[in-house]
Amino acid sequence: MGRVSRRAFAVAALSAFTMAPRASAAPDSPVAPTPPVAPVPGAPAGRAVTGMRGMWLATVANRDWPTRAGLRAGEQRAELVALLDAAVRQGLNTVIFQVRPTADALWPSAHEPWSEYLSGSQGRDPGWDPLGTAVEEAHARGLELHAWFNPYRVATRDDPAHLVPSHPARKNPGWVVPYGGKLYYNPGLPEVRAFVQDAMMDAVEKYAVDGVHFDDYFYPYPVAGQSFADGGTYSTYGGDFATKAAWRRQNIDLLVRETAARVKKIRPTARFGVSPFGVWRNAATDAKGSDTRAGVQTYDDLHADTRKWVREGWIDYIVPQLYWNTGLAAADYAKLVPWWAEVARGSRTQLYIGEALYKAGDPAQPAAWQDPAELSRHLTLARNHPEVRGHVFFSAKEVAEDRIGAMARVSADHYGSPAARHRPGMPAVRF
Repeated sequence: MGRVSRRAFAVAALSAFTMAPRASAAPDSPVAPTPPVAPVPGAPAGRAVTGMRGMWLATVANRDWPTRAGLRAGEQRAELVALLDAAVRQGLNTVIFQVRPTADALWPSAHEPWSEYLSGSQGRDPGWDPLGTAVEEAHARGLELHAWFNPYRVATRDDPAHLVPSHPARKNPGWVVPYGGKLYYNPGLPEVRAFVQDAMMDAVEKYAVDGVHFDDYFYPYPVAGQSFADGGTYSTYGGDFATKAAWRRQNIDLLVRETAARVKKIRPTARFGVSPFGVWRNAATDAKGSDTRAGVQTYDDLHADTRKWVREGWIDYIVPQLYWNTGLAAADYAKLVPWWAEVARGSRTQLYIGEALYKAGDPAQPAAWQDPAELSRHLTLARNHPEVRGHVFFSAKEVAEDRIGAMARVSADHYGSPAARHRPGMPAVRF
């Protein structure tokens, strides 16, 4: 992703620190009981050694891997294996591997072209199978491998001519909406929703992935002065909804529910999870919202009702991106963790916390992030909330480099015994 990453929006979304106008509250939903998580036998007292210990491995714009497009197959493979080894070295048990960054594929797909981030040219066979290799090598190291898909992003440029002629977006130009200098599939079209699921399920059918993972992109993040041009689609399909926003949320609800059902049908042992932007709604917008002043709210701006997905138990796990330090006025980590814990309480959905390892030691970040102990304190705080079943770190490059030792500090303070494959409700298996 380089500097243009999904995490960059965490900064942009808070930069204004605006207070949104009060709006009607989202409905509450009944919940089911939470299954127990088995402890690791013989774990040291007080150590957070059960649950998810994960890292994201991003491929868009060669953010984490491969270090540049066009490396030879052997070089790409060696870099990938080195990142898996780094996960093991830091005591992690799960890798969330981005395999469909921009309506493309890091496996031989029946639906979409090979990713340009491998060879440098979209559609060019890199000469090996990255997803297949990742699954095999992760499992050999006792790691779970979750396949991370971006459902609707087509391209990081807005000129369709940059796509290969055989690309589904060029064959079906009516599916595509240019917005903010990028191209997106239109989530309001039923045929788009069916296609993106087919494209993702191709990987789930072919590979023994342990999970299917969406990040924070649903409808795109707002761009000032621009509107997402789906008015015609709303006129065609939105007649039962009082507002376009409600219709958009229904479109994303359908994607989530249908994907969950298809994952369970195709690969019953795989789990389905989402890592949304960390603020559902501000309390000034909705009494059920968090004590935050974020400039973006997933419910209103990305049309993703993440709270409902947890309360309804539609997803197996959620990893809110809480990429802010403790004490930050606009979005305090210490306030957001208990808010999400309350959301997850009583639900079947497992709660993990997304952690901003990439900020640790970055000179552009405030003083809190220059302290190697900041992230370790996050895990200590979260340990007071039993609903928090683990943490995921962004991202693999920083896990390997560990610029100021923040990841090593987390590992030393909290991951004192060997990692275990994380399967909620099942006995932990030590590796």
